[in-house]
Amino acid sequence: MDVSIIIINYRTPELILNCLDSIYRFTSGVSFEIIVVDNDPENGNGAMVRKAYPDIHWIDMEYNAGFGRANNRGMSEANGTYFLLLNADTLVTDNVIGRCFVRMNKRHDVIACGALQYYADGTPMPFYKSFNEFRKTFFILPPSALFTRILNKMYPEPQYADPEQHDWLVGAFIFLRKEGFEKTGGFSSHFFMYGEDVEWSARLGKWGKLCYFKNCTFIHLENKNPFRRTNISWINRFSTQMQVSNFLWVRKQYGLFQYLLLIANYILMIPVIYIWKMIMNIKQNGNPFSELRTQHIYVRKIHVLLKYFIKTVRLKNELFRIGPNENIDLLTSAK
Repeated sequence: MDVSIIIINYRTPELILNCLDSIYRFTSGVSFEIIVVDNDPENGNGAMVRKAYPDIHWIDMEYNAGFGRANNRGMSEANGTYFLLLNADTLVTDNVIGRCFVRMNKRHDVIACGALQYYADGTPMPFYKSFNEFRKTFFILPPSALFTRILNKMYPEPQYADPEQHDWLVGAFIFLRKEGFEKTGGFSSHFFMYGEDVEWSARLGKWGKLCYFKNCTFIHLENKNPFRRTNISWINRFSTQMQVSNFLWVRKQYGLFQYLLLIANYILMIPVIYIWKMIMNIKQNGNPFSELRTQHIYVRKIHVLLKYFIKTVRLKNELFRIGPNENIDLLTSAK
């Protein structure tokens, strides 16, 4: 078996059907199996997919294990020389799987590769190309050339001789050698959603290069889920689940000091964002308290981050999944 394609289902049977149709339509030159891991067997409507594609290998999880643990389960039962982790809300538009297979057979220095993401309208989807580029977005600081220079000095961009090499691969499409899973153990069991691909990439990168091949592309539809961010602003850049996962990643990969630095930054910025907004409100309508909704959301998200503070410091061996009453984005989306 050349490639084992692993897809996670969480109440998205229609998306998976479209994804599978694109795989069978365009993939050639490789033998492959498809493994679907269902994180919600009771409500996932998997029978629809199994009826249309009876040859796929279907795995029912006992609970909603999130992205990383479910993929680990699929990889543990895969038979391919290579694994392709593919989001349910994706479409391939040509023989990208066959092309990745050929390229990886030629590039023995590469442990895993990714494909470039495109929106449904055909425009390229931006992505972070390095760990430090991503980390710098976590800090909430006043817009200033000075702060930009400080962050760039603290977190410089890596320089690679290989123009296709990057720090990490987006989890929507990861094509890796089987030994990449065997040597690393797969995704960390800490992560429920978001951040797990970044953390795993650091460990994968110890066994070979991580590359994006420019002639390999796919469409990412970005299916809606209850953990998507809403009310996006300068101070609310990430969803609550994203922030919990991102801070967990920093703690695991860069240590306690870097995690505490982020927590301190978020707390110290609370009076700054309120004072700044109150001054702006006075200038606009004379009432300092007229519009502080964004600031209130920011504080509520920090409150959730602090709930996970001890767990993150100690790196407790559990799934870092926020509860319904902690999902500030969902709770404030209609307000």
